[in-house]
Amino acid sequence: MGEMIKGGVLFPGTDHIDQWNKVIEQLGTPCPEFMKKLQPTVRTYVENRPKYAGYSFEKLFPDVLFPVDSDHNKLKASQARDLLSKMLVIDASKRISVDEALQHPYINVWYDPSEAEAPPPKIPDKQLDEREHTVEEWKELIYKEVVELEERTKNGVIRGQPSPLGVTTIHSPRHPSSSPSVCDASTSLSTDRTRTSDTDSSLEASTSPLSCCR
Repeated sequence: MGEMIKGGVLFPGTDHIDQWNKVIEQLGTPCPEFMKKLQPTVRTYVENRPKYAGYSFEKLFPDVLFPVDSDHNKLKASQARDLLSKMLVIDASKRISVDEALQHPYINVWYDPSEAEAPPPKIPDKQLDEREHTVEEWKELIYKEVVELEERTKNGVIRGQPSPLGVTTIHSPRHPSSSPSVCDASTSLSTDRTRTSDTDSSLEASTSPLSCCR
């Protein structure tokens, strides 16, 4: 949400440590209560960092970032900042929950119980994402999924059921494009992974990811 409002990455760190520094510079150094939850080596590093008071959310998200007029009178800059101040909390135990966020005035105008409480989508093959696939295989799988979705929704016709009002749908054969795409670029990337230090991985695990920032 914060990144959509600002139109950019909130905490553009080059690695986990640099990103942590970016977070505390803007949100402020966490309280001693949070420090106690960290592993000793991580706590030592965090405690030895300079202390930051952080910026106010009025400075992080000024009025100029929000539209002057809104279709909903509740969609005000102050409402957005209030919600962001509860979402962008380093200590996950003090961060606003999803259910609480859905009831917040800035979000509640769009709240639809039928969507929020709907059953999760059925995944026919739960192991599909866990298997190794080539770039071309992924392209084929994605293309097939899109085509099947179009067939299920086009003209309100569900596959395997008669067309309403005698409507006949004709699906011409399609073939995935063979032109270069962004996916092709992934084949040129190295698959070697640099092992992060204990401090990197521990810090990431201890702080819990901020869902609204990267």
